[in-house]
Amino acid sequence: MEEGKDIQSHRDLRVWREAMMLAELCYRHTRDFPRDELFGLTAQIRRAAVSIPANIAEGYGRENTGSYVQFLRIAQGSCKEVETHIELAERVLGEVAADTEPVLRQADVVGRMLRGLIRSLQA
Repeated sequence: MEEGKDIQSHRDLRVWREAMMLAELCYRHTRDFPRDELFGLTAQIRRAAVSIPANIAEGYGRENTGSYVQFLRIAQGSCKEVETHIELAERVLGEVAADTEPVLRQADVVGRMLRGLIRSLQA
């Protein structure tokens, strides 16, 4: 149970909703990246960001705790990947990728939630 209600689908999971918000932030953040990064950092950031809620949903859909935890760990890894790509973009692209704080803050929120959920499932 989460937030006082029954969980009927992955959409009811707060961590999934927060991960979706992170993916949206990543899309917005990379929108103005240079065109020559379209298949580089832009694609890497977006792919990793989309992978987080997708893996949460896929793991939940397996209806098996072991599989669910495995997919949550994959989502955790993708979250760290997003953080790394965002920090690298800021270093190499400068001003166009400068406002990283909202993305990194949301990635931290999602990462903490994933860790907590994994711990609770393993308890």
